[in-house]
Amino acid sequence: MDDSTRLIMPEQESANEREPSYDPSAIHAGFPSPAQNYMNGTIDLNRVLVRHRETTFFARVDGDSMKDAGIGNGDIVVIDKSLDAKDGDFVAAFIDGEFVLRRIKIDKAKKCVWLLSADEKANPTKITSENDFSVWGVITYTIKKMR
Repeated sequence: MDDSTRLIMPEQESANEREPSYDPSAIHAGFPSPAQNYMNGTIDLNRVLVRHRETTFFARVDGDSMKDAGIGNGDIVVIDKSLDAKDGDFVAAFIDGEFVLRRIKIDKAKKCVWLLSADEKANPTKITSENDFSVWGVITYTIKKMR
């Protein structure tokens, strides 16, 4: 397979017990609100990011072929295995023994499926009957480290 962005599937990562505080109304990009000193509450990322608990997984991205789509090396993706992939979705796919992260192109006219990298230099991968292929899950969120 070409030089691709792979997914590192963790065994099981333990969650930090502390829940970060947040303002449930929003985070504003303008001037700070005087009310921000009175914020309370917590945010549970599992409640926000996970729609189907039994079929949702987290994986770390390994590689840069999706960086032009905003998904970079070291990011964490949320994968929901219960969703059917639609044309244009980002998917975790299993192809020829390897997990990869790609955008899926379902070409109904040609009756075929393509896996697309966000790197212009990389060729699209046409899925044929010769490939050991399955869509493992649909990417629903990306968690990006900023610092």
